[in-house]
Amino acid sequence: MRLEAITWERLTDALAERISAATPVDGGPWLRVAVDGSPAARTGEVAERLAEALRLRGRPVHVVAADGFLRPASLRLEYGKEDADAYYDEWFDRQALWREVFTPLDPGGTGRVLPDLWDPRTDRATRSPYTELPPGGVLLLHGPLLFGHWFPFDLSVHLKLSSAALARRTPEGERWTLPAFARYEDEVRPEEVADIVVKADDSNRPAWSGGG
Repeated sequence: MRLEAITWERLTDALAERISAATPVDGGPWLRVAVDGSPAARTGEVAERLAEALRLRGRPVHVVAADGFLRPASLRLEYGKEDADAYYDEWFDRQALWREVFTPLDPGGTGRVLPDLWDPRTDRATRSPYTELPPGGVLLLHGPLLFGHWFPFDLSVHLKLSSAALARRTPEGERWTLPAFARYEDEVRPEEVADIVVKADDSNRPAWSGGG
């Protein structure tokens, strides 16, 4: 895969232009975009910059973090607090993402999206109100391990870190998750799934696959 050096500012503008020109694959009125990557890749920062760029272009945007859809502790920690396979398979409530985020954006849907469902600090439902995304709006879902679940993304971005950069930038207390990301690379191959790959080993000098 050929990657081209780019600044974060230019990357944000280029992605915003790409999204603005995209058409929902199912013909519906909403666009669904993934910003996939490990926590160390800071997908939330990229999604928020992208959301601001889209709003400046007149597009309504709703940003959803996958971490807001964790399963209750009794389920995700059934095999202990540091089980990498459980993190990969059990931590995220993907059925809830389907029900509360994607299904409302199907053609003929309500457009009413739940921003989050579960607070891991209190281990209780957040009780957040629904947000209505108007027609022409863009959903930006960001977080880890987003591919491989048939989520209906119209455009997908993968923030790639090499194994060395991932290990270096993952806090000591979270390094037990590293085998889960190695498994993701082996089983899902996010570089091949994503429409656009952004290599972010150097946090100041990204490179992307969308320049060619």
